[in-house]
Amino acid sequence: MKNFFGFTARDTTFKREVFAGLTTFLSISYILVVNPLILSQAGMDRGAVFTATALTAIIGSLLIGLLANYPIAIAPSMGLNSFFTFSVCIGMGIDWEVALTGVFVAGIIFTILSLMKVREKIINAIPEDLKHAIASGIGFFIAFIGLKNARIIISDEATFVTIGNLTSPMTALAVIGLVVTILMLVIGINGGIFYGMVITTFIGMVFGLIDKPSSIIGKIPSLEPTFGVVFSNLFGIFTPELLAVIFTFVFVAFFDTAGALIGLTSQAGMMKDNKIPNIGKALFADSSAGVVGAVLGTSTPATSVESSAGIAVGGRTGFTSVVIATCFAIALFFSPILAVITTEVTAPALIVVGALMAMQVSNINWSKLEIAIPSFITIIMMPLSSSVATGIAFGFILYPLSLIAQKRFKDVHPIMYVLCILFILYFVL
Repeated sequence: MKNFFGFTARDTTFKREVFAGLTTFLSISYILVVNPLILSQAGMDRGAVFTATALTAIIGSLLIGLLANYPIAIAPSMGLNSFFTFSVCIGMGIDWEVALTGVFVAGIIFTILSLMKVREKIINAIPEDLKHAIASGIGFFIAFIGLKNARIIISDEATFVTIGNLTSPMTALAVIGLVVTILMLVIGINGGIFYGMVITTFIGMVFGLIDKPSSIIGKIPSLEPTFGVVFSNLFGIFTPELLAVIFTFVFVAFFDTAGALIGLTSQAGMMKDNKIPNIGKALFADSSAGVVGAVLGTSTPATSVESSAGIAVGGRTGFTSVVIATCFAIALFFSPILAVITTEVTAPALIVVGALMAMQVSNINWSKLEIAIPSFITIIMMPLSSSVATGIAFGFILYPLSLIAQKRFKDVHPIMYVLCILFILYFVL
């Protein structure tokens, strides 16, 4: 196993990989609760979606771990499941069965683009400074998510966001967890992020803030209500309205995944000479999970930015992903225990990991305006728009335009010109 995953080459150990896998799973396990809740509002069976979510995460994480040797989790995307339910099904009045078929078609398109290495070429064409900006922006984004989940930051009509009530019991629990996690990290405790979540959960139970699970083992819900429905609706997708939906699924998921892969592999120290090893296999794993997930009965999966929590505690190989997949498999039988992993428990991990990822801003050439401004806009738009893809879009438009203004036409890769035009059209249309 050490040879297969290359523990020595990536300077890692079995224990470190296991801790990384557990940490990532705890950071992302909320998806097993939240995804069924969101998709059930579109009319889907909550139990079937729970099982589909777990199986999709198992298959996707195993594929990216075994094929690409990445310490990354693949699971249904939180942004795209909301788009599926609230924009497509509720907003546009499209039946969930037809919308899910759209997800299936988008997954097939992804797979074709991956096999043709189109996605790989696009990622390799992105300038190095923008890649660091993307990684940093994701750091700010997930830190902001953590602060919101902990209610340390809340919405405000006058100022958009403001400080929350830090004396509120659950917010106070998250603050304590954040302090504990930071202190363990700064004194050099390996696995500090994982231990921080465990300690926070224990404190919450002791003070009655987190309910103890009423049972340990739960029955696995049937997939029958959602499994294979995509095959009976293939001819219902050829309408202008749904084709636009499929395009949106492809476009947003494409750059969400690209951004996440760039950020996570950069954090893990895997990026060499502005290129990511095995990126083609990773993209194939991601797109294949999309096809499988739609057949099982869940919205589009994606590379999970929460994987950064596991990378932060030392995850460097695909064995981390194997551990993540194993945890999801176990979770199918022990679903009641997942109730103790609240957003306040995982919030400190996201905040700390966000800080670690944001350190990559130091690699951006801030002395040149044509690089500094597009990079800054890329970073700031991710948390402000709650979208990795939107941040990338702004950066990809401004970067070529800045170099064109300096008459440095040859310094811009032709693919970047194409992407610039596509993103402009995306915003306009």
